[in-house]
Amino acid sequence: MTKVKSLADLRKMKEELQNKVHLREKGDNAESLVQIRVGMGTSGIASGAKEIFNFFVEELEKRNIEAVVTQTGDMGYNFAEPTVEVTLPGKDPIVFGNVTTQKADKIIECYIKNGELVEGILPENYDKIDNK
Repeated sequence: MTKVKSLADLRKMKEELQNKVHLREKGDNAESLVQIRVGMGTSGIASGAKEIFNFFVEELEKRNIEAVVTQTGDMGYNFAEPTVEVTLPGKDPIVFGNVTTQKADKIIECYIKNGELVEGILPENYDKIDNK
């Protein structure tokens, strides 16, 4: 267990625990929320997927959009890393490739908020995990 040496340490520990509890609460009704999966395989990480993951987490929170952002392994689109799968409630997932922070911002503003398609959609040639 981590030793608490200052008030800042205690606040950091509290924030981490609250985030974990909030994620668990969201997980109970994930189907009713926007779900975002960022491909964090080796090629994804090398292409900047961690930055994209952090961008989605921070921006969705700033914009008060209820969503579950998770990392996943390689999606099979190494040529288009970083890749992001977005599932809106009641809709099929869409995979976006070559995602930058600018494209991620467009995905949030156009697709997640308004349902408008954004350039960079990859063809659906994979099975969802649920289908296997």
